[in-house]
Amino acid sequence: MRRIVLTLATGFGLGLSPLIPGTVGSLLGVLAVFILRRLSLAAQILWVLGLTLAAVPLSTAAEDYLKKKDDPRIVVDEYITFPICMLGLPWMQHWWLLVVGFVVNRIMDIVKPFPARQAQALYGGLGIVLDDAIAGVYALAINHVIFRLVTHWSW
Repeated sequence: MRRIVLTLATGFGLGLSPLIPGTVGSLLGVLAVFILRRLSLAAQILWVLGLTLAAVPLSTAAEDYLKKKDDPRIVVDEYITFPICMLGLPWMQHWWLLVVGFVVNRIMDIVKPFPARQAQALYGGLGIVLDDAIAGVYALAINHVIFRLVTHWSW
C-alpha cells in the first residue's frame, strides 16, 4: 500500500525532481486535461471534484509516510488540480491556452492569493490540496479573462 500511495502522491516519480518538483509534477496535469477533454463540461467538473477529494486522503497518507509537513515530493495536488484552471476553455482549438493555463496556474500556486495561503495551514492532505484547488480557481478566472481579451482583440 505504501508503494501505491507514494507512487501516486509523487506523480509517478515526477515529484522527486531535484529542481522545481511542483512544476515538474504539474506536467502530469496536462495529461489529465487531455484525458478529460472528451467529457461534457458538467462531467469534467464532477471528475475534477472527485479527483480533488480523492487527493486529500492520498496526500495525508503520503505525508505520514514521508514524515514531513507538505513535503515538496508530494505533487498529487499539483497534477490533480491543474484541470481546474482549464475548465470551459477551448484549448483544443487554441493550443496556446494550455501553455498560458499552465503558467498562470503555477503563478497562482506560488503566489497563493487569499484564502489559498491560509488553507495551506490546514491539517494534512486537506491543507496540501485545498490551497492548490483555490489557486486553480483563481487561475481559471484569469485564464478565461485572458482568452476573452486575446480572442476579442485578435484580427
